[in-house]
Amino acid sequence: MIPVIPLDAPMLVFGGPYSNLQATEAVLAEAERRGIPPARILCTGDVVAYAADAAACCDRMMASGVTVLMGNCEESLAAESEDCGCGFEEGTACDVLSRAWYAHALREAKPHHRAWMAGLPQRIVLTLADGRRLAVLHGGAEETSRFLFASTPGPVLADELAATGCDGVLAGHCGIPFARRIGEHGVWINAGAIGMPANDGTPRVWFAVLTPGPGGLRIEILPLDYDHASAAAAMRGVGLPEGYAAGLETGLWPSCDVLPSPELAARGRRLEPVGLRW
Repeated sequence: MIPVIPLDAPMLVFGGPYSNLQATEAVLAEAERRGIPPARILCTGDVVAYAADAAACCDRMMASGVTVLMGNCEESLAAESEDCGCGFEEGTACDVLSRAWYAHALREAKPHHRAWMAGLPQRIVLTLADGRRLAVLHGGAEETSRFLFASTPGPVLADELAATGCDGVLAGHCGIPFARRIGEHGVWINAGAIGMPANDGTPRVWFAVLTPGPGGLRIEILPLDYDHASAAAAMRGVGLPEGYAAGLETGLWPSCDVLPSPELAARGRRLEPVGLRW
């Protein structure tokens, strides 16, 4: 059964807490500051990944009342799989680094965390008052760990959108926020990740606010400052790879194996907030 949630008031959306407790607390505090209750907060998955506090992030999200989608990391950890399920090519930097953080996350995740992960929905639908629907995916329509970026060719995104049977998509996984129109009437939104910077040379992380109104849906993708120094120190304290700990501070990913050439060329280029009306 796919959960259906009316999008009839402002909703805060974020992806990839990534075991970063400091960033998770910061985005929940931001929602509270904006007067957005937990029932209107949505996480697009990967609660657990690169950073230090896998168990604490799970506990915080489980207690928060926030709606959480199953990401590939939840899928893999629930099944106690050998790897995170990202599909990294063997021997690449992403593959090598992921083995270290995934082993840490697997040790941290307790049976009740894995049971919670196993019960998360793999898709959610948001409905607007005008009848349009947004499919909430982690990666792609059929492949949870598919990387889809702002530069992904329009026909590819259009095919993914068509496979959902909805009018638009709200996704996660790729770690870099964007919003773009698909065809004449569609939209693809990625709120980015809260647990890791967007490879833009700043330690900021990203979230989205979706606000319905008479003129359609207002989409804002916004940066968030948080205590990245403490998050990086926590990673070093548990012996996780230095690359990702440094990445929290520099805003640069330690590996860009998954990036298409336009996103690779934009590495270190400061992102600006996004505003789009659909």
